[in-house]
Amino acid sequence: MESSTKLPVHVCHVKKTEMVINRLHIFLHGIALLALFYYRIITFSLIIKTKETPLVPYLIVIVSEIVLSFLWVMHQLATQWRPVKRTVYPERLPEDDKLPPIDVFIFTAHPSQEPSLQVMNTVLSAMSLDYPPDKLSVYLSDDGGSYVTLYAVREAWNFARLWIPFCRKYALKIRCPESYFSADVESADEKFTGCSEFAADRKIIEKNYAEFQEALEKNSVNANASYSRNHPSRIEVITDEDKDSYPKEMPLLVYVAREKRPDHHHHFKAGALNVMLRVSALMSNAPYLLVLDCDMYCHDPSSARQAMCIYLDSEISAQIGWVQFPQKFHNIISEHDIYDSGHNSDWRGLQGVDGLRGPMMCGSNFFIRRGAIYGTDRIQKDIDLKQLKKSFGSSNEFIRSIYKNCKLQLPEDRLNPAGALQNELQLLSSCTYDNDTEWGKEVGYLYNTVSEDMVTSLVLHCRGWTSAYVDPARPCFLGVCPTNLNDMLVQQTRWALGAMQIALSRFSPLIYGGLRMSILQSMFYAQVGSLYVVPLCGLAVIPQICLLYGIPLYPKVSDPFFLLFAFIFISSQFKHVQEVFSYGDSFRHAIIELRVWMMRSGASYVYAFWEAMMEWIGMHKTNFVLTGKVVDKERAKLYEQGIYDFQATPLLLVPMCSLYIFNLATFIIGIPMIFHKGDELLAQAVLPFFGIIVNYHLLEGMVFRKDSGRIALSVSLLSIAISSVIFCCGSLLLLY
Repeated sequence: MESSTKLPVHVCHVKKTEMVINRLHIFLHGIALLALFYYRIITFSLIIKTKETPLVPYLIVIVSEIVLSFLWVMHQLATQWRPVKRTVYPERLPEDDKLPPIDVFIFTAHPSQEPSLQVMNTVLSAMSLDYPPDKLSVYLSDDGGSYVTLYAVREAWNFARLWIPFCRKYALKIRCPESYFSADVESADEKFTGCSEFAADRKIIEKNYAEFQEALEKNSVNANASYSRNHPSRIEVITDEDKDSYPKEMPLLVYVAREKRPDHHHHFKAGALNVMLRVSALMSNAPYLLVLDCDMYCHDPSSARQAMCIYLDSEISAQIGWVQFPQKFHNIISEHDIYDSGHNSDWRGLQGVDGLRGPMMCGSNFFIRRGAIYGTDRIQKDIDLKQLKKSFGSSNEFIRSIYKNCKLQLPEDRLNPAGALQNELQLLSSCTYDNDTEWGKEVGYLYNTVSEDMVTSLVLHCRGWTSAYVDPARPCFLGVCPTNLNDMLVQQTRWALGAMQIALSRFSPLIYGGLRMSILQSMFYAQVGSLYVVPLCGLAVIPQICLLYGIPLYPKVSDPFFLLFAFIFISSQFKHVQEVFSYGDSFRHAIIELRVWMMRSGASYVYAFWEAMMEWIGMHKTNFVLTGKVVDKERAKLYEQGIYDFQATPLLLVPMCSLYIFNLATFIIGIPMIFHKGDELLAQAVLPFFGIIVNYHLLEGMVFRKDSGRIALSVSLLSIAISSVIFCCGSLLLLY
């Protein structure tokens, strides 16, 4: 063991081949963009002189190209400049008694949208982590204050009394019960074939899990009625009736329902996170935290040890604020992942950002240092108690916990909180505790956006913390992703809205971040947003209208500059395909990514941009919308068959259908104009044609499909009307 500890527990190496390819592409494509804008400048000056082409449409196209190029530059430099890969060696970690404690935070909000059985499987997988049980504490945040969830977590604890020893005894690699007992993981038991003791134990566990599952299903009948937005706080340590002792093989399990009142803003998930920080500080106060969504179970029990390989690496440990693992999904059953639910493009990008100062927190699957989120590194040594209370609130016990040694110091009455401890816990989880403090502003997770992870990451990076991205061959966490169009677009709208809220706040990345961290890191945060609405509106509308009127906006095929535009278009598409291939995905997946990006731009980003602007001028307040976790069998069948399900809200369907109909109509009507004008309008015809081909599934949904998942006739008719309005309004621009 002594010799092994001298070996590195973590190695980070640069992906040199990809780095060279990326930088060469950035250089060549960047030169092409400069040449493009040279062409636009000289052409624009000629238009001003001759006045042969309407000025406003040409100006809109130029602005669209500038914005699109700016977003491309930021994305490429931030995510492609220096991709790295990390390898960790958990077997080289020190003995268990030298490992630091970990608190696990799991969040649920509504038992009817987030089924109790699914949530409890996540809880059980976290309790079963391959980590010393006396150094592991699991907290479940129930924002709905539901008795259904409380009953479920009590039942989960009873089942865990059998499940955890079973996992440890046989060193199971899969410790989520639902996943373990599913038919496709029977191979996990191969090493115990012929072992009668194991077979007997497994049979007992399987019988108890079936009873546990049945109990939760019966109790979930009134799940919707049990949810409340108006309830007091409740903190309960889940244990036996004899609360004076706690089984040694069991980690601490705590149920937390913060106080919620209709007249107090609860700040969405960020508010729940901050309550969990405060409550856990008085219960276990571990120096490291694991944050999980309720549907994201621990697939690899060694994940905590893998994270510790980063934190215990003496060369980087002092600067590491958090360690992010990718979000992988067990319900991607369709061979082609038609909604790009795996978000592989995002995880590819994080490898490049990891080569800078590290990725942002991605909502779930990250281990974070408690001191980093508190900001204790910025507290002056001679600061008095009164000043501390201005930042951290009125609880003396919480402030005292900040200065405790990292060794676990547990309150004697934590198993049965009463008296002074109970009063403190009630105070810390009250809806008014944040008032007149720095919580949500300078301390904890920041408020005023639905993307609390992004803005908090930005601020922590600006304060000097770094992060790491670990993507092992075996996924450490598996969750549930949207498998229908509506949930995917709603999810993307929420994320895009959060990014826009940040862009319009004092934490605008290029301004706030540009002055406090590297420009490349600032670019990463800035390119995550819905600014693609600007080039979308310009390039999906103006060239098509000009095509109908025979007004050229691009060079002739015989013009040398035509090759420039062709190179830029082909270069960007080929680079995307190369990135997809390098990650191990297929060409078909590259097309799906492009298609989904267009759908997001034509629906989610449009709506998020509008909502953010309305909120910014004070005409609208944001509401957090949960992504449903309940599986609809009919919709799941369409997904499994690779068929798009258009049973989505018209609010999101109409914008992208309108743009598709508009491009289809202008292309068909504009074909005679192409033959009349020759090669002068060919480039303008390529734009709508490309969009039509990539998004052919929309035409299928509106015209050819007759099943229940087709686009409703009312949506198609409304889209036709709106596309007509777009044409009329756009035509007015040709007057100038």
